[in-house]
Amino acid sequence: MHTIQSERITPEEYISFLKRTDLGSQYPRERFEERIEKLLTNAAISLTARDGSGLLIGVLLGITDFAYWLFVTDLGVDRNCARQGIGTELMKAALEEAGGEKDIIVYLTANSDAVTFYKKLGMVQADDVMVLNHADWTSFTVK
Repeated sequence: MHTIQSERITPEEYISFLKRTDLGSQYPRERFEERIEKLLTNAAISLTARDGSGLLIGVLLGITDFAYWLFVTDLGVDRNCARQGIGTELMKAALEEAGGEKDIIVYLTANSDAVTFYKKLGMVQADDVMVLNHADWTSFTVK
């Protein structure tokens, strides 16, 4: 049993969470704690998954304009809770919070171990980004 919610977390809790996920290897050492604090403060979307005891078991962070784009910067699940659908639920909740699949295109840079997961969500692989595009889109020239 777990809950998904929009929530800001502390750098300390996130760093603790990173140790229990595969996300911990995606950051540089330089100014790590300072930059994590900025990430957590400035992410437009901050979703968490918590188990029944309140333990943080999943996180999705993203930047968006709430009109066209969502760039997922972080999506991770505690290794002990993998393959329970938590990552999928976080992604669906983020897409909805950003504006819905008919308006929002999702981009992210995927760890090679996660490509299969993103493809199962319906994302397609580009050269170095993943794209999920269900957006209604009519081309025009702004004048």
